[in-house]
Amino acid sequence: MKLSIIIPSYNTEKLLNNCLISILKEKELSYEIIVVDNGSDYQIKEQIAKIKKNYQNFNIYLIQNKNNLGFAKACNQGIAKAQGAYLLFLNSDTLILNKAIRKAVSLMEREKNIDILGIKLLNQNKSLQPSVGYFPKLRQIFYLMFFFDDLPFLKRLLKPFHLQDKNFYQKRRQVDWVTGAFLLVRRSVIKKIGGFDEDYFMYAEEVDFCYRAKKAGFKVFYDPEIKIIHYQESSPRTLGEKAILAEYKGLKIFFKKHKPAWEMPFLRIFLKAGALLRLLIFGILLKDDERKKVYQRAWQVA
Repeated sequence: MKLSIIIPSYNTEKLLNNCLISILKEKELSYEIIVVDNGSDYQIKEQIAKIKKNYQNFNIYLIQNKNNLGFAKACNQGIAKAQGAYLLFLNSDTLILNKAIRKAVSLMEREKNIDILGIKLLNQNKSLQPSVGYFPKLRQIFYLMFFFDDLPFLKRLLKPFHLQDKNFYQKRRQVDWVTGAFLLVRRSVIKKIGGFDEDYFMYAEEVDFCYRAKKAGFKVFYDPEIKIIHYQESSPRTLGEKAILAEYKGLKIFFKKHKPAWEMPFLRIFLKAGALLRLLIFGILLKDDERKKVYQRAWQVA
């Protein structure tokens, strides 16, 4: 088996269906699909059975969890079953375009220095969706919390945690981390560093994974010529409050695991200051009650 496609899923019935059908158009590649469902409240077993009936020549498996165990745990369950020489971690709210999966695998077969690959993500309207970044350091968190990496004349120089500069995404390059929405990995990476760290429930697990991989000597690349659509606004991983709080928690876990202990108090100060600043701007000045509540909780989490 050349490729194992691992798709964590949680209450994305229509999106998952469209995602699977877009994958199954790839007929020039040997692969299996492993859907890991985190306790969705619809009949996903029947959904997968229907797809398997319509696409009988493909290997499609379903792992069902009773509860939402998080992205990292679901991916690791998929890894335990996967047989492929390559593993693709793919969000259920993606749509494969123009044989993107085959192109990605072919690229890694040609370019032996690429161990982990991310590709260009597009929003539904085909605009660019930022998907890579630099590993978080205290200065990156400071830039993020105080909006410095949003300034046009600075964002190219600051090496931000989340890269927003469109020019950066125009050519293939080595990067620190790529998003877990489309993360193609050689089996050798998994053998050496293991799977995802399950201390992360949602967000920052791919940052941690790429960090451990690079420390072990593997290389992470981004390629702009291979593209898929990511319906980011439809994913449970991108809901406003959950996303913000999960990122705050994820950053604290990352610093606890990979940074000197003295950095944690400064991280918490920056996170609290960022939450307070957003609370003042969005909650008080712009009178957005929903965001006000979100950043009140973020301040507590920090």
